[in-house]
Amino acid sequence: MLPDPDTCYQAMLSRDPRFDGWFFVAVSSTRIYCRPSCPARTPRREQVRFYPTAAAAQAAGYRACLRCRPDAAPGSPEWNLRAGAAGRAMRLIADGLVDREGVQGLARRLAYSPRHLRRLLTDELGAGPLELARAQRAQTARTLVETTGLPFTDVAFAAGFSSVRQFNDTMREVFARTPTELRRRRRDGTPAALGAISLRLPHRSPFHATGLLAFLAERAVPGVEEVDGTTYRRSLTLPHGSGIAELTPQTGYVGCTLRLADVRDLAAAVSRCRAAFDLDADPAAVDAALGRDGLLATLVQSAPGRRVPGTVDGAELAMRAVLGQQISVRAARRIAGRLAEALGDPVPEPLGGVRRTFPSAAAVAAADPALLPMPAARRRTLQMLASALAEGRITPDAGADRNEMRRRLLDVPGIGAWTASYILMRATADTDAFPAADHGLLQAFAHLGRPVDAGRATALAEPWRPWRAYAVQHLWASLS
Repeated sequence: MLPDPDTCYQAMLSRDPRFDGWFFVAVSSTRIYCRPSCPARTPRREQVRFYPTAAAAQAAGYRACLRCRPDAAPGSPEWNLRAGAAGRAMRLIADGLVDREGVQGLARRLAYSPRHLRRLLTDELGAGPLELARAQRAQTARTLVETTGLPFTDVAFAAGFSSVRQFNDTMREVFARTPTELRRRRRDGTPAALGAISLRLPHRSPFHATGLLAFLAERAVPGVEEVDGTTYRRSLTLPHGSGIAELTPQTGYVGCTLRLADVRDLAAAVSRCRAAFDLDADPAAVDAALGRDGLLATLVQSAPGRRVPGTVDGAELAMRAVLGQQISVRAARRIAGRLAEALGDPVPEPLGGVRRTFPSAAAVAAADPALLPMPAARRRTLQMLASALAEGRITPDAGADRNEMRRRLLDVPGIGAWTASYILMRATADTDAFPAADHGLLQAFAHLGRPVDAGRATALAEPWRPWRAYAVQHLWASLS
């Protein structure tokens, strides 16, 4: 929920970019909405209204500021972290679900009627699912207009609009510019390389990129992903085809280059890349909370802005978690690479060491057991989990109800609390996931002079709520 208007106004006066995405500032005299950090002249208090989302401001008749680009602000940590229906809906809309399956599909996924879902989102977010999806389409279209040389007809349908006229009307209404005028305003006068879409993914500072890249490099599956210097590169399996993403941390943003088989997958690809790098986190809040703890204070001070690495594919992450049970990270990586080589699909245009996608859940479920070099019990667990993933009985992604997801994972024979917590941490962005029995975690406690068992570790971590997943990252990193 929004803070009270006076608190929002004081935050706006500070022009602190950490508030970007938490709320949006609309000015009645200009009919423009901005980020809280917008450098424009400060309006009088009586001229200002505050909205929880860009879509709510647009629905109220305000246009996006062309100076601070509020439509491209970092995602709100509140909606990213909330486990309720509104937060889950926001994450699914960002992934493009409404464009693919409509409001009916979104309502079905959340187990609500479309009418009740519309009422809930309007009450919570100031806009219904169609308005929220429209705001998402407008941002996707603007990205394509400004970073590619695609014809506008292709941009319109790639962004999810049903007609070129709807595309043109929306761009004029939201940005007060035609697509032609927006293309003239792009920073770089030349489009991205043929077949590639280059954009910036903003985030809040600080951002501990070194730790994030080191975590991903240690677990990178050969042929599927790699860390090359400061660039993380991997294949993507998206609703309309495959792709490759390259993510390179820069000052204030992550440079992102996408090569997509179908440009309609842009919104989903961006959403999943943001999740993989945890770009919607509020590091100031996390560090302030964990930095007060005597055990963690030094770790937090030495690595401010540490993120929880997410994933671009929840099903893949879940299967890899089972592959990693009771073996080393290096061994799990090697087995996952063999699996990808045997069952993954080749990408149309390999890039660097990225040659194929990770196998689908259906392919793993139907695989010859001889292709799965692991103990028989773990092989059965993997294939039972893969069947549940392929049939949609388990959906570890941005729209999952985390409590229900934990229950369903634990119902799979061979999946215990460690595996479930690890999947929730990385696939559903559960900031409070805590694999208490993890061997590395217990080693880290001992290394810091506090040898404990799983029960005692859980008790010591109680003050770290709701950021225990971030504490786990600090503790794991302390071992290296």
